[in-house]
Amino acid sequence: MRVLLLVSGFNGLSQRVWCALREAGHDVGVLLATGAQDMIDGVRAARPELIVCPYLKDRVPAQVWQNWRTVILHPGPVGDRGPSSLDWAIAESAPTWGVTALQAVEEMDAGPIWATRTFPMPAAAPRKSSLYNGPVADAVLECVFEVVAKAADPAFQPVPATELTVEVQGARPRPVMTQADRAFDWSAPTDQILRKIRAADGAPGVRTELAGLEVFAYDAHPGLTRGARPGTVLGRRQGAVLVGTGDGSVWLGHLRDGSGPGHFKLPATTLLGKRLRGVPHSPLPAGVEPEAPSYRQIRYRRAGSVGWLAFDFYNGAMSTGHCHRLLAALRHAAAQDTRVLVLRSGSDAFSNGIHLNAVEAAADPAGAAWANIKAINEVCREIITCTRQVVIAAYAGSAGAGGAMLGLGADIVAARDGVVLNPYYDMGLYGSELHTFTLPRRVGADTAQRLIDEKLPVSVAQAQSMGLVDEVGPRRPEAYAEWLTALAGRHADARTARRLQASKAKRLATERVPLEVYETRELAEMSSDMYGDRSGFAAARRAFVTKARPAHTPARLLLSGASPSQPGRQRQATRTRNAGPTADAPARVRPAVPLSA
Repeated sequence: MRVLLLVSGFNGLSQRVWCALREAGHDVGVLLATGAQDMIDGVRAARPELIVCPYLKDRVPAQVWQNWRTVILHPGPVGDRGPSSLDWAIAESAPTWGVTALQAVEEMDAGPIWATRTFPMPAAAPRKSSLYNGPVADAVLECVFEVVAKAADPAFQPVPATELTVEVQGARPRPVMTQADRAFDWSAPTDQILRKIRAADGAPGVRTELAGLEVFAYDAHPGLTRGARPGTVLGRRQGAVLVGTGDGSVWLGHLRDGSGPGHFKLPATTLLGKRLRGVPHSPLPAGVEPEAPSYRQIRYRRAGSVGWLAFDFYNGAMSTGHCHRLLAALRHAAAQDTRVLVLRSGSDAFSNGIHLNAVEAAADPAGAAWANIKAINEVCREIITCTRQVVIAAYAGSAGAGGAMLGLGADIVAARDGVVLNPYYDMGLYGSELHTFTLPRRVGADTAQRLIDEKLPVSVAQAQSMGLVDEVGPRRPEAYAEWLTALAGRHADARTARRLQASKAKRLATERVPLEVYETRELAEMSSDMYGDRSGFAAARRAFVTKARPAHTPARLLLSGASPSQPGRQRQATRTRNAGPTADAPARVRPAVPLSA
């Protein structure tokens, strides 16, 4: 079936749907909602049999839904309507929530129903983005396949919403949640403040005041400190600040300046800067942090012969400081007498590479980007050269750009089902992370070049088939953790571990070209991008951090046979700058002088 995904952005959920439908044998394309007339023209050019909207914030033009079957995936159960469904569900502690696939009509979220799913909400308040990329995304995928099956039946007619039973208590039309609805007082209980902020994370955040500055708050975690004056900044650690509440404290990892438009999220300590003068680092008493739950982005524990190094960076962005801390933790873990080292991410993201927001905010963005890429390369090198343990890179969340390349030097790459990888660079950067060494060794030179050039998402099933991923575990996070424990245990067998360690050591020793040569060549290309801005890195970075709406749909995402929205010469120029070889930029994965023996 020819299926068109009409979306406001090709986000993680849209990518997952795109991958799944393509793997099921459907002809799938994407059309970004860049304007009413663009949508009409794009749909007409695509000639789809079905339009599916897994992530759409815009109204579908009448000329589209009146002439093509158009199904909206709404992140709420039957009876729920409005643009803030997940925000209300989290803020009001709904025990159950759902997803509804409904046909587009004039009135938003009011069309007849094609499919619906419900799921239990987590007991603790989840981040909105975590809920969206977890239970909501899983339910959306089930609904999409039911919609496609029903669309193939000429006799099928969707059911009017008024004829279906409202299964979730409290599901009803709700207005957009305003900052007045989100407001809290710092004298409120910690749990209430956490729930308010997490219902607005990652957008729009909650407006509040800290250290005399109006900000939007994100990335909230419970603290341990008690008895402090509410609203007081008590401490700082790893980019986060600790703020007193009515009955305890809250860590805030990220803030956005609320003084006007054009500002973007930054680590809290970066934004507050000099306002934190005199605020102590890590106010916990000595000896408390290792045992007590608190704000930590990196944790190491040992279980027998397996070392577990867990890291969880907000939205997968890794600043220079993040990389330095992860490198130190890696070296500590590699120095232990374990047989296996598991490098495991959080469930929201494995890594998305360098921290573009921090780079954009720096006084010298080019210098900050350069320091960041060199720091993340050190992490990659540590993974590649570790021969004391069997290294398992566990992708519990999706990954993109340099973050997708980060773990490829491990002995085993183990991914959670449903994860999507974007193993390419699309930000006006050639890319580094030693990918010219690791990527061809995993998938072969031809496939590596194709991945870099095509710039398309890859599901874990597809990644496993090409060798990018070695093992795929269950989708449910708890089941994945159990599966990963068993996987690590099998490789912790003394004989198995020795064999893998010896094989890796021999392989590295027989490399004809030193690892430094690969990095030097990558950094030579990156210097032209970061300092010379030859491919528009500065503008692309700025558009990314400010969430600028794209001007058109990239030609590579269009449904087969559809006319691209830009002239061919412009599309080719874009491809030349960002993907293929030019006179100034050699091929990304296969340089003119082969590096492999």
